[in-house]
Amino acid sequence: MELLNSQQIVALRPTVERPQPGTGPLDTLIEREASTPGGESVDVLTVLLRGSECPFRCLMCDLWKSTHSVPTPIGALPAQLESALDQCSQAPWIKLYNASNFFAPVNVPTADLPRLAQLLHPFRRIIVENHPRLLTPEIERFSESLPGRLEIAMGLETIHPEVLPALNKNMQLDDFAKACHWLQQRQIDIRAFVLLRPPGLSESEGVDWCSRSIDYAVDHGCRHVSIIPVRSGNGAIEELQRRGQFQPPLAASLELVLERYASHPNAVVTADLWDWDGLVGLCPQCRDARKARLGRMNMQQCVLAPDHRDCSCP
Repeated sequence: MELLNSQQIVALRPTVERPQPGTGPLDTLIEREASTPGGESVDVLTVLLRGSECPFRCLMCDLWKSTHSVPTPIGALPAQLESALDQCSQAPWIKLYNASNFFAPVNVPTADLPRLAQLLHPFRRIIVENHPRLLTPEIERFSESLPGRLEIAMGLETIHPEVLPALNKNMQLDDFAKACHWLQQRQIDIRAFVLLRPPGLSESEGVDWCSRSIDYAVDHGCRHVSIIPVRSGNGAIEELQRRGQFQPPLAASLELVLERYASHPNAVVTADLWDWDGLVGLCPQCRDARKARLGRMNMQQCVLAPDHRDCSCP
């Protein structure tokens, strides 16, 4: 399956105002999320760092909009984290999401890792994002310098043998499996991102391969799996939709997959509701109730009965 290459993906990007290197993070918020498959929950301080663009050009990614085009300056990220910690009350867990890779020096300078680790000492769990192929000695050193537990979030995306290469992620399934094994050997936890209906799949295929991919992630030791409905907005996805190679997933498909996995005994499985209103098959009467139900299922890690049965929308 051939879709778009790196040059085409970049050329199709819409014109947006991207951030410049600065002293403050893009955003800081406290969220509550499930911490165990049994439905225990915890407050998580999420810091969206202002850093440089990921060197990979994944077909479905729109995170580049939150990055700048020059390498992250040394000292910028520790300053942003200090600012965030000064402004926001503490939580037991923290996510440092930089819309790229935490262990790529162009995104997070290696010289900054000791200071970042020092600032992270108060937290019991530290969650960062990274590409599965970026297995470097800095990961192990960083983990060993933290009193808390390091967790690395990686994009598995899909295990479909034709779609995964077409996503231009520069990753094979063996790369993900190798990364999971490598991280587990070093007592580092794993969070996986799995796509719902990537380009090239029908609605039923999207549900099926999303389910298979969740199973694969859990079988390879992922502690938390987040289901990401593929969304438009990066230019490339709109082009594939114009060609008839992509359609946004149905809200009902996200509900179906979460219902299958919300009570998983071995992993936390959640649905990403960030772009809920962009899914197909919603109406003003049931939209908010359905989103609220999935939010509760994310938190409680169990299947809850629908509370919008009176809605007559398709």
